[in-house]
Amino acid sequence: MLLLDNPIGLSSNAALQLVKRMYRAEKAGHTGTLDPLACGLLPLCFGEATKFAHALLDADKTYVATFRLGSTTSTGDAEGKVIERHRVDISESELLGALRRFIGCIDQLPPMHAALKYRGRNYYEYARQGVEIPRTPRAVVIHALTLDAWNPPDASVRVRCGKGTYVRVLAEDLGRALGCGAHLGALRRTASGAFDVATAIDLDALAALTDAERDARLLPVDALLASLPRLELDSVEAARFVQGRSVDRGGLADGSYCVYADGRFTGLARAAACIARPQRLVTQGGATIESLES
Repeated sequence: MLLLDNPIGLSSNAALQLVKRMYRAEKAGHTGTLDPLACGLLPLCFGEATKFAHALLDADKTYVATFRLGSTTSTGDAEGKVIERHRVDISESELLGALRRFIGCIDQLPPMHAALKYRGRNYYEYARQGVEIPRTPRAVVIHALTLDAWNPPDASVRVRCGKGTYVRVLAEDLGRALGCGAHLGALRRTASGAFDVATAIDLDALAALTDAERDARLLPVDALLASLPRLELDSVEAARFVQGRSVDRGGLADGSYCVYADGRFTGLARAAACIARPQRLVTQGGATIESLES
């Protein structure tokens, strides 16, 4: 896995393809799309790591967002056409009070310009054609909203949220709550799960490295699952596990585990009733990667 600091204006897939060529990788994927307007942390997975990318897709994310009060746009962000303008006469205490209302589990209506699907097509395809489609509110979790700066009409806010959160919708909902409208002016992802953008590398710096230096930037596959407890297997258990068979371990608590044999990462298991069942296995001795769903 590579931690990339993606620039503004480059799509997540475009960045992925550039880095994939640098590493001459056959298989690659990213762990959460960044809009072209956004920049920041984009973890990229190669080879076997793509089998475990869901760990970061489901992880909490942290962003630094600029909420521009007083104007709404057709897309909810700075790329859209301005639809309405309003006077901004909001105190910092009023802004903080409004932000607090969005902390916790809230419902969000996905934006029209989303990559979600309706009848086999992306929302944004309908939006570009001016076609209205039914959208259903979805529950998302906002863990924290921290006001870093208030320079009217711009509010710089750190957002820590769960998967599926649309920060542009949060900006619009905040503007609606304050009665002056708002849109997302800028967005930077600073963290994904336990990974921070401070340890990421940008494309220019990555391109300037030698092959050996570039390889040294890669994190091991199990870094994706570092938050999970370890399950160490003996030789008999390991032989069963790599064949996709369950392992009976007395006293094993229910939950997901990073599995190791002789200190080597072997895969992901899900334990229930003291039985650990393989979910995904990594390559062993050049064998083909095996993906198992329990």
